[in-house]
Amino acid sequence: MTQDLEMAARHGPGFGADGAHYYPQPPRNGAGGEELDDDGRKKRTGTVWTASAHIITAVIGSGVLSLAWSTAQLGWVVGPLTLMIFAFITYYTSSLLSDCYRSGNQLTGKRNYTYMDAVAAYLGRWQVLSCGVFQYVNLVGTAVGYTITASISAAAVHKANCFHKKGHAADCSTYDTMYMVVFGIVQIFFSQLPNFSDLSWLSIVAAIMSFSYSTIAVGLSLARTISGRTGKSTLTGTEIGVDVDSAQKVWLALQALGNIAFAYSYSMILIEIQDTVKSPPAENKTIKKATLMGVTTTTAFYMLAGCLGYSAFGNAVPGNILTGFGFYEPYWLIDFANVCIVVHLVGAYQVFSQPIFAALETAAAKRWPNAKFVTREHPLVAGRFNVNMLRLTWRTAFVVVSTVLAIVMPFFNDILGFLGAIGFWPLTVYYPVEMYIRQRRIQKYTTRWVALQLLSFLCFLVSLASAVASIEGVTESLKHYVPFKTKS
Repeated sequence: MTQDLEMAARHGPGFGADGAHYYPQPPRNGAGGEELDDDGRKKRTGTVWTASAHIITAVIGSGVLSLAWSTAQLGWVVGPLTLMIFAFITYYTSSLLSDCYRSGNQLTGKRNYTYMDAVAAYLGRWQVLSCGVFQYVNLVGTAVGYTITASISAAAVHKANCFHKKGHAADCSTYDTMYMVVFGIVQIFFSQLPNFSDLSWLSIVAAIMSFSYSTIAVGLSLARTISGRTGKSTLTGTEIGVDVDSAQKVWLALQALGNIAFAYSYSMILIEIQDTVKSPPAENKTIKKATLMGVTTTTAFYMLAGCLGYSAFGNAVPGNILTGFGFYEPYWLIDFANVCIVVHLVGAYQVFSQPIFAALETAAAKRWPNAKFVTREHPLVAGRFNVNMLRLTWRTAFVVVSTVLAIVMPFFNDILGFLGAIGFWPLTVYYPVEMYIRQRRIQKYTTRWVALQLLSFLCFLVSLASAVASIEGVTESLKHYVPFKTKS
C-alpha cells in the first residue's frame, strides 16, 4: 500500500504502482458543485468533433478564396504540389506542438494554457518575447484580413444583385468602407463573450458556413469547366510576356506561396483549442486526431477550389474566386455563398481574437487583482450575461483599431500573402520544432535534429521571400488607392 502511494505521488494522481497505467479519478467539485479539472478550473468538455470544428473554422477562411489565383501563379505542377507540401508540414508541426500542451507527463503534467505558455515552459524568456511579437502581430493581422474579406463579400452581394438587374457591363462598384464598419459593430458585440469555451456553438455554425461557400465555389468552377467556357491554363501558370512580365511573375509566385501559407495558418491558436478538450484520454491524442481530420478535410477542399478554379478561369482567374465576378449567375447562389463567408468570418474573427483578449485581461487581473474595473462582473439580462468594464473597453478598442486598419489597406491578396509569410515560419514551424527538440532532448547534429533544423530553415527562406513580395505588392497597390474614396 505504501509503495502504491509512493508511485502514485511520483507519477501523478490516477496512475497505478507500475506508473504505466492510468485509472480515471473521481471528479473534483467546486464551491458551486460544478465539476473541476486537475488544475482547479471548470471541467473541460471538448471532444475530437468540437476541436476539429474549431480547427476547420480557423483554417478555412479567407485563404480558400485566393487558392485558384495562387494556383494560376504557380501552374498545374507546382500549384497542387505546394498545397500538399504545406498541408503535410502543417499537420506534422501541429502534432509536435500538441505534445507541448502539458509539461512532462501527457496526462498529469502542468498545463500550458496558451501558445506562449508552452514557449515559456520549454524555451525561456527571450523566446517568449520574440514569440509574442510574431503571434500577436499575426493575430491582429488576421483580424484585419478577415475584416477586409468579410466586407468584400458583403459588397459582392450588392454587386451581384446590381449586375443581375442592370447587366454585366453596368458600373456596380461600391465603397467597402460601410461594410467594414458594420462588420466591426457585429464583432464588438460578439467580443463580449467572456471566454473561448463560450464560442463552441459559433465555431460549429461557422464551420458549416465554410463548407457551404467552399462547396459552392467548387461547384460553380466545376460547372464552368464542364460547360467548356474555360480560360487558358498552363503547366507553369501565368505566362511571361502574355499575362505578366518577368519581374511580376516572380513577385506574384512568391505572393502565391504566402497566400497558401495563410490558408493553413492556425497553429498559433492550437494550444487554446487543445485547452477546451476533456481528459482522459490525453489531450494530445485527441487534438492529433482532430488535426488530422481538420487538415485532411480542408486540404481536400483546397485542392478542389484551387484546381477547379484555375481550370475554370485559366490564367485570368480573379484574386478572390467568389467576389472577383468571374461568376455572375445564378446570382442568388453567389449571394448565398458570400453571406456564408460573412457569417463564417464572424466566427473565425473571434476564434483568432480571443487569445489576444485573454492575454491582456489575464495580465491585468494579476497586476490589479482588487481593481473593480478589471475584475468586477456586472450582470445583465436577468443574470444571463455579464459585462466587465475592462472587457468592454479593451475589446471594443481592439475591434475599432482592426477595422480602421482594414479600411486603410483593403488589399486582399497582398495582405493575405504578408500574413501568411510572417506567421508561417515562426509560429507553424520554428517554435513547435524547437519545443519538440527540447522536450524530447534530441541531441545536436543527430539525423533527426538535422532533419528538423533543415525543415525550419527551408520554411524560413520561403516565408522571407514571400513577405518581401507581399510588401512590394502593397506598395504598388497604395499608389492607386485613396482611403474612403476609391471604389471596388
